[in-house]
Amino acid sequence: MTFQAPESLSEQIAQHLGQRIVTRDLMPGARIQELKVASDLNVSRGSVREALLILERRHLIQIFPRRGAVVSSLTVASVNNLYDIYIDLLCMLGRKIVERWAGDELRGVMGRVREVETVVQAVNSTGPDSAEKVIEAGFGVMRYAYELVDNPFLEETLENFRPAISRTYFVALENFRDGIGQTAVFFRRLGDAALSGDAERLQSAIQAFGEHQRQQVLSILMEEESA
Repeated sequence: MTFQAPESLSEQIAQHLGQRIVTRDLMPGARIQELKVASDLNVSRGSVREALLILERRHLIQIFPRRGAVVSSLTVASVNNLYDIYIDLLCMLGRKIVERWAGDELRGVMGRVREVETVVQAVNSTGPDSAEKVIEAGFGVMRYAYELVDNPFLEETLENFRPAISRTYFVALENFRDGIGQTAVFFRRLGDAALSGDAERLQSAIQAFGEHQRQQVLSILMEEESA
């Protein structure tokens, strides 16, 4: 039996604040006041301070001397840097799946893909939290892929990118409502490619969707900069 410690209080605070940043409840440039957060959540300032350091490592905030913590901005450069690495890592994950598995395990990927499609169909008729639900469903496919590949270094690296990439996904899905349907199409293509055992086709599907997401986010940023 493997011992698994519960998430620390600082990690829970970081996840709470991180979700507010991802969903733009806390906008770029907003100050995060350590004392106010401690008071609002009824936790110690030390725990909040540790949580802010976690968020800084995840590139969601910047900490400045005398100014404190500020929600980081999404810029053209930061988005390009993020997607350059993230797309390559996803391609590696896909390649490892095809190299290692076939049959029932890859059919399991299709099962997770169908879950994404079910979420997409449901949220198209519901409301403002649809982007969050679709993003979470998409990461469910990745979690299954982690189990197949069983590479803790690759999993940890991709998970460290998750808050920053979720932030860009949220921006894209909130501004391009057709993007929710396109997400379902992407995962269907990804599942078909995995099931076929075609690593090149799988990587092509990942790259195409990643570049599509990148361009959507960049177009939004450039529009905001020119406004």
